[in-house]
Amino acid sequence: MNRKHFGSDFDDFLKEEHVDLANIIAIKRVIAYQIAEEMKKKKLSKTEMANRMKTSRAALERLLDPENASITLITLERAASALRKKLSVQLA
Repeated sequence: MNRKHFGSDFDDFLKEEHVDLANIIAIKRVIAYQIAEEMKKKKLSKTEMANRMKTSRAALERLLDPENASITLITLERAASALRKKLSVQLA
């Protein structure tokens, strides 16, 4: 068992791994907001959006949850496609 982080707390782990959790959550909030706004513009219900994404309503709820930062590129691409948008990801 790897004990490198044994006894440390999660914040210490994130600092050691150079992960800025606040930034990740901020990015996720923006993404969730953009998807929700596009759904409103297109008058798409959550059920219809989930159907278009070929996923469950629960998975869509996780995508729209601004506090849940664990999303995949596949999920983002499905959401973009369902909204007839293109997904663009870049490193800056």
